[in-house]
Amino acid sequence: MVFDSEDEAMAAIMGGRIKAGHAIVIRYEGPKGGPGMREMLSPTSAIMGMGLGESVVLITDGRFSGGTKGPCIGHVSPEAAEGGPIAIVKNGDKIVLDIPGRRLEVKLSQAEIKKRLAKWKPRKPKITTGWLARYAKVVTSANTGAIVKA
Repeated sequence: MVFDSEDEAMAAIMGGRIKAGHAIVIRYEGPKGGPGMREMLSPTSAIMGMGLGESVVLITDGRFSGGTKGPCIGHVSPEAAEGGPIAIVKNGDKIVLDIPGRRLEVKLSQAEIKKRLAKWKPRKPKITTGWLARYAKVVTSANTGAIVKA
């Protein structure tokens, strides 16, 4: 199941819509999209509390703390707000996670990925004024440290 915010994902988790075997994608929570790269402690805690910690995969461009357990992949880069592949994942897409093999894959053809990326449009920023708006404009991707570069 694909969610465009932590809040959307939490509503689905707490509403009982997440079941064993599901992959949850939480996007637009990275350095630019958040902005600020929110920690996904609430979704991971809720999943664990419901007994789904070993049977639900959580993938996000947000971040995790040291308390995260189970199959969770964070800091996905490039993030959704920058048009990374996480931005084009749809409900129903098959996602394969092979932790020992260090592989995360959405089962789409290269042609379909290119088609979806070509149609992708940046979202309007959540915050348009103040320091967080400025931060979102100049912060780098998570894979380069989410640092501010002017």
